[in-house]
Amino acid sequence: MYMLKLSPAGKDYLWGGTRLKTEYHKKFDFSPLAETWECSVHPDGASTVLNGEHAGMTLDKIIARYPEYLGKKYDYFPILVKFIDAEKDLSIQVHPDDNYARFHENQNGKTEMWYVMDATENAFLIHGFEKNFTKQEVKQAIENHEIMKYLHKVPVQKGDVIYIPAGTVHAIGKGILIAEIQENSNITYRVYDYDRLDKNGNRRELHIEKALEVMHCAPAPEIIFDKNFFKNSDYEIETLCNCNYFKIKKIMIKKYFNFFVTTDSFQVLLCLDGISKIIHEQEIIKIKKGDCVFLPAGLGNCKIQGNAELLKIKC
Repeated sequence: MYMLKLSPAGKDYLWGGTRLKTEYHKKFDFSPLAETWECSVHPDGASTVLNGEHAGMTLDKIIARYPEYLGKKYDYFPILVKFIDAEKDLSIQVHPDDNYARFHENQNGKTEMWYVMDATENAFLIHGFEKNFTKQEVKQAIENHEIMKYLHKVPVQKGDVIYIPAGTVHAIGKGILIAEIQENSNITYRVYDYDRLDKNGNRRELHIEKALEVMHCAPAPEIIFDKNFFKNSDYEIETLCNCNYFKIKKIMIKKYFNFFVTTDSFQVLLCLDGISKIIHEQEIIKIKKGDCVFLPAGLGNCKIQGNAELLKIKC
């Protein structure tokens, strides 16, 4: 058992940009680069191990061979970790909850959290509706191409956190760079896509009937997590999200940070900025901005040294 440094799968969705290549050193031949799936076992894009005896293997195959890496709490891989570069607006969309998704799609539902890594001036997100509407009102607004009038726009800046439970209508606006932690799912029901064309000259598929079945036609729920914050001369640590699916902390390393990976669950480290190294016994992994590391359950004592900003993800 050892720490697994990961290489992502990439996606060339039409709204993507170039920042994941130029600033986060993601090496893909295609353009645009919209998303990188940093820690994923999903069949639509599994990440690959870079180091050690498992180098070159995809993470899904490693987990299948060593299910104990997940920990005592899980018999399946529960999350997917991404970077997202929205050079253009994403479609207006919604995700189903677990019950609906497992019955209709044979997948998990999709609750997610966004951490805004950067945003241009006047950038905004779509997060729920401005007020309560009936599904018939929303359906008519979609058909009349007037849905944008009904949606709640949220201005964002670097460091903002947005929690999106399944059923919440949402979209990432142009000019925003995001780290996304979500359930292990790739189900998206598009509601509206601005009538734009893909690279083949076709409009992308909409999923209005299913979207109306799962969406909450109301303002996004106000969910406030306990923002525990601790600071000393060596590190700062802040809780960003603590929900049923994942617990996310932002760690600012000034010198070092010690932590423990229990036998209950694995952990994931996502480096947002800076340079550091992760130490476990005699093993050392160097990480920089954009890197992702999977820490198997039961790994035990670990230490991060350097000067970096990371997300520590636990399920």
